[in-house]
Amino acid sequence: MQRHIQWLTDRMAGWSAEPCLIWNDAPTTYGEILSRMHFWSHFLEEHQVAPGETVTLDGDYSPTTVALLLALIDRGAIIVPLTKAAEAHREEFLDVAQVESIISVDEYDFWSFKRTGRRADNPLIQTLRQSGDPGLVLFSSGSTGKSKAALHNFTHLLEKFKTPRQQMRTITFLLLDHIGGINTLLYTLSNGGVVISIQDRDPEIVCRAIAAHKAEMLPTSPTFLNLLLMSHAYERYDLSSLKLITYGTEVMPESTLARLHELFPQVRLQQTYGLSELGILRSKSKDSGSLWVKVGGEGYETKVVDGILWIKAHSAMLGYLNAPSPFDAEGWFNTNDMVEVDGEYIRILGRKSEIINVGGQKVYPAEVESVLLQMDNVADAVVVGEPHPLTGNIVTARVNLVHPEPAAAFRQRLRTFCRERLAAFKVPAKIEIVDTEQFNARYKRVRR
Repeated sequence: MQRHIQWLTDRMAGWSAEPCLIWNDAPTTYGEILSRMHFWSHFLEEHQVAPGETVTLDGDYSPTTVALLLALIDRGAIIVPLTKAAEAHREEFLDVAQVESIISVDEYDFWSFKRTGRRADNPLIQTLRQSGDPGLVLFSSGSTGKSKAALHNFTHLLEKFKTPRQQMRTITFLLLDHIGGINTLLYTLSNGGVVISIQDRDPEIVCRAIAAHKAEMLPTSPTFLNLLLMSHAYERYDLSSLKLITYGTEVMPESTLARLHELFPQVRLQQTYGLSELGILRSKSKDSGSLWVKVGGEGYETKVVDGILWIKAHSAMLGYLNAPSPFDAEGWFNTNDMVEVDGEYIRILGRKSEIINVGGQKVYPAEVESVLLQMDNVADAVVVGEPHPLTGNIVTARVNLVHPEPAAAFRQRLRTFCRERLAAFKVPAKIEIVDTEQFNARYKRVRR
């Protein structure tokens, strides 16, 4: 019995013979996904997975996972998606979300079902159960601290997908336990597009998938796009089908955007903006080479207070399962993102907590990183502040090199390069050459 997404399944039935998902290079049609969804609806009924039950869905974009997600939404379950990216925090997340059942889908699309013996009694979960609506629990990436569990009414997140938009063949880069991944999947399904699943987020594999399956859209992160540029994988594949690259989750270095725009002049580059707590806002970049973006759309209000972006959203979460509510009395959420304003457009400068105060002067890490990424032999760079007794903080650069280089010579070269392009207080005072990756499983810079 379909209740919560009848409108979506009706649409999907109209495309029943069309490809819906490409997994392991093989297509699955919309009709086959619906058939699998009906199987799962019966399974959930038979195994007495009740509406309002907290269920972990552990998997990537396979036919079983996609069909099961739809069946769980339709059932009115509270879904806690987990992926390999969250492996280190898995037990903590299951505990915080008070997960009652776990359905795991492996890389071969085989699945297992088990009960945990827990009973979810969090007051927010109880409130959602009383409404009868499906739910979604998303964990923040925790790149600057402990992960928070945002509980959503899934019905509110689904609302915006009812408006038909452009049909796209889309690479699923952002994982299912990320608001961007959920957004990508639902956008694609609700518009009759094709979900192109990839087994790994490596530049070579992503480029191969774009070429093989004529992908039109790549939603990703600035960190991945920098890796793509460094790998030169784009030179080895025909990427002419690509129409749109969207980027979000962190500040885009200006130099990376300029290089992308130069290499892919036929591709529209669009900045996206969203948060686990609010969903994904509609956005429009001033142009492909610009970091100025208009954000909002139906169901969203924005304002800038003391240089910080605040948002009020119809699709806002109900609250955190493991932290106090962050909303003010009128429902506004402080994003803690520092922005500049130019009419209807904003430019995101970085998180307030990441800004480095050097003797009373503000340094935005992304600005310094943008300069460092222009240097020869620099593969990646992360800039952070470190306490200093005289200036309050100093600018520290952690740099990955393409090829080994004598440390003293590199440090001198970096400082000379930066002095020609940055104010003196922004030039890194401390330079570390590192061998380890400086991004997490979501391809987002880690500044801790």
